[in-house]
This record gives sequence, C-alpha cells and structure tokens, in this order.
Amino acid sequence: MSINCIRTLLEDAEKSHRDKPALIYNAQSLTYAQLFEKVNQVALYLTELGLPKNSRIGVYSNKSIEQVVALLGILSTDYILVPLTRLLKPEQVEYIINDCDIKCIITDKIKLESIEEIDFDGHVISYEAAGKGVPSFEEIFKYYNKPYTCDISGHSNAVITYSFGLTGTPKGIVISHRNLIDSARVVSQYLQLEEDDIISGLLIFNLDYGLNQIFCTLYKRATLALHRPILPEDFFNHVINDKVTVIPLMPINLSQIFDDDAKRRPSAELFDNVKTITSSGGNVTAKMIKDCKETFQKAQFYSMHGLTEAFRSTYLDPSQVQIRPDSIGKAIPDVELYVINEDGDECAVREVGELIHRGGYIYRGFWNAPEQNKLRFKSVDILKNIVNLEGQLTDEIVVASGDYVYKDEEGYFYFVSRHDDMIKTRGFRVSPYEIESVVRKNIPQIDQCAVFSIDNELIEEEIVLVYSASHKITEQEILFELKKHLASYMIPSKVVYKKSLPLVQSDKNQVNKDELKRELTD
Repeated sequence: MSINCIRTLLEDAEKSHRDKPALIYNAQSLTYAQLFEKVNQVALYLTELGLPKNSRIGVYSNKSIEQVVALLGILSTDYILVPLTRLLKPEQVEYIINDCDIKCIITDKIKLESIEEIDFDGHVISYEAAGKGVPSFEEIFKYYNKPYTCDISGHSNAVITYSFGLTGTPKGIVISHRNLIDSARVVSQYLQLEEDDIISGLLIFNLDYGLNQIFCTLYKRATLALHRPILPEDFFNHVINDKVTVIPLMPINLSQIFDDDAKRRPSAELFDNVKTITSSGGNVTAKMIKDCKETFQKAQFYSMHGLTEAFRSTYLDPSQVQIRPDSIGKAIPDVELYVINEDGDECAVREVGELIHRGGYIYRGFWNAPEQNKLRFKSVDILKNIVNLEGQLTDEIVVASGDYVYKDEEGYFYFVSRHDDMIKTRGFRVSPYEIESVVRKNIPQIDQCAVFSIDNELIEEEIVLVYSASHKITEQEILFELKKHLASYMIPSKVVYKKSLPLVQSDKNQVNKDELKRELTD
C-alpha cells in the first residue's frame, strides 16, 4: 500500500485512535473504528460490482455521515470518486455522467427522484432503503461483513471534480491520491492543526476545499463535525454545541452568517474554543474580517487563494489580514509563484501580469479536455527568462493560472482579474455562456441576451441578464424557466429588458457587454 493515499490515513487512524470520535453530526457520531468498519463494508460492496478498474462513481446527495462513508469507501477502491453537488439540476448531472462515463451513483432518498429523471443505466445505491430494487447502505451494513483489504497507488487518479468552464459545460479536473495527501499535509502544517481539533464540516464536499476538511481530519486524527446550514443561528449553535475549534468557510458563508442583527448573536465568550478560521473561494471584505474578529475573538483568520488546476497557491498570514486585507498573501510551502508579462519576463513591482504556479499541489489535468490542458498546463520553459533551466530540463509542468495579479514591494500578491469572463459568485465559478445557452434553448421569445457580472460585496459578483425581445417578458417568467435548468447559484439576480442590445463594432454578432455593464453601473 502506498503511503500517499487516503486509505493509508484511514487505516493508521483506526489503529492508533480506534475509540476517538471521527465524525459527529447532530446526535450521531462514529469513532474511527466504526468509520473504518462502515467504509470497508461499502468498499467491499463496490468491488463486488465487478466494474472495470478506474471506473467513475458519483456521489450525489445531501450532507450526512453516510455521505462521508461513501466518499471514503470509493477512495478505498481502485475506482475514481466524482462528487456531485446537490445544487445541480438533473440535466447538469446527466452531462457529467456522460462526460466521464459514471458507472455507479450513490445517493439519498431525496436525490433518488432526480436520478430517476435521468436516462442512467448504471448502478444506483441509496443510503436509506428505497425499494424499487435499489440496494441501500442499510442492507450493505447488515450483510457485508467479510474482511476487506486493498492496495492503492498514490499515483492513481482519485477524484474528478467539476466546475463550469468557458464553453458553458462543466470541466472535470483530475486529482491523484498523492495530491489529496499533499494538500492535507500542507494545510495541516501552516494552519497548525492538532489531534484535539474539532473541524467544522460546513462546506459542501463537491470541490477540493470542502473535501480537504475530511482529509485534514484523517491526517491529524482530529474530529470532523458535519453541519448543514439553514439559518445563521443554526451555525452558531453548531460551533458552540460541537465545541468547534477550526472553521473553514467561503466568503458567501460569512455574508450569510453575519447577515442579521448583531445584537442577536451569542456572546463572544461562547466561542473561545475557536482558534482558526479559514476562507477561500472569493474575496474577503473588511466587514467580514471585522465581524469575525468581534465574534471569534481568539481565532486566527487565514485568507487563502487557490486555483482550479492546483490545490492552493497563496495564503495571507493572520498578522497581515487587517493590515493588507485586499492581498491574497504569499505562496504556501512548496510553491513558487511568478508574475509574468506577455514577453515571459518577470513583472516589476505593482505591474500586472499572469500568475504562474510552480511546485507542489498541481493536479493531473482536465478530463477529456486537451485544449484546456494546453491552455493551462505549460512547460516550465515559459519561465526561462526568470529561472535557471540549465541542462534543458523542461519536462516540468507549471500552471498558467489565467489569474492576473501584481506583487507589492514586500512580496505580497494582489488579485486583479481573470483572463476569461468567468463569474465568481457565492464561492462558485459560473460561465455566462451556460446561462445564455439555457435562455436560447428554452425561452424562444428572447431575441438576444447577454450575461455578465457586476460587483457585489456580499457575494463577490452579482449575475446580470440583459435581453432583447419584441415585448417585455416578466422577470418572474424568465427566472421560473431558468430555475428548471440551472443550479440556484447560477440564477441572475438582475434581469433587464432592452429593445435592442449594443454590438461590438468589430463583430456585429457579439453583444457589447462592456457597454451594458457601464450603463448599469455608471
């Protein structure tokens, strides 16, 4: 067995901390021994399905202890995990199923109905007994009790996570077992995580930031306290009741948590257990930092910046958060970062250029997307004007991030913009093309439409849809149709009608989004 796989972490934790709580969720809990037993039962069942090696298995469900068992069960086999956020609509799930040829889906009773809408001929497993010939975890835990062993290579592909790209369709990024171990190791190091930490499991487990909470827990033999947010006070109760010490969040979570009357928040003394707060997936505002400092007075706040193509690039040390809140920080351990111009030269101080990520935590590449891989994964030769490539050693791969940044006099990085027109909202990347495609396909009364973003401090970017038609269509009618086909975070917050849309002078087939944005913001 490789030392660089999640299965090894789980086996070692079971040996050394058998009776310690690994997972807690409301009134439920599992020790490391109990977690190991259930993971083995699920892994055994999956292997007996007889699927080809490296088959993709999706997990499409709400958060629960069973969901974590499912994720770890898949990672204890030679199959590949494909986490599917519960926010996706059936047609989006169907696209991902077809894109990476998912052979099996693990789900819950609620999402089982959504899967039934899809033409899926693979295996379906439900957490709860659901009838209709669908096997369940309840049955697996009852009947699958034989010993289970496995041998997993750290170089093997472990996970494919999906986010929306320029073409409007999700692009899967392939992550190896070694990537998962490395990311748990480096985060545990610079956050100074400890064995007695209780890590909040607030984040959804569809992307690497959320999944990393599970793996850091295993790496440090800590405890993961799962939480499904509904109201702000629910989150505060979770932190208090579960005695949480580490809280990973996204900026949208901070906006939601503190979007109420400050007088209604629990006393700050009740949060003395909290020692660490992390934020990634968007820009942190001064208000967010202030709210955290006032409520979690003993906590260190880490602001972090990651890439789709690599686990993480930078973090801002807590000592600098209030001094330079707009900075994305400096490179994390084992990473070198460069800012280069179009000629491949290193940018001067405060000169904007593309961020190049060299070193650790680079993922394997995009699934079935050679053009996107060519765009983002480059030979280290692009740094030849900056680093010493003596001996013509150019086989090393670096990431050309598409993020445009600059560096100040003290070496801190600042994010400026993205090379493409992707929208970043509520911690998600959204392609305008995806929304425009749904409009063209499902609302024929609309002649032309343009989707873009305007700044919104609470959610980073606000999605705007501007359309032209022979007559005005009610906003409610448009949103009702969009909600049938798009995840909730992709729904525009502003819908604007115009008799005609401005066009780009050099291309009369292209709507001038810059002009529309100026009209809305000036």
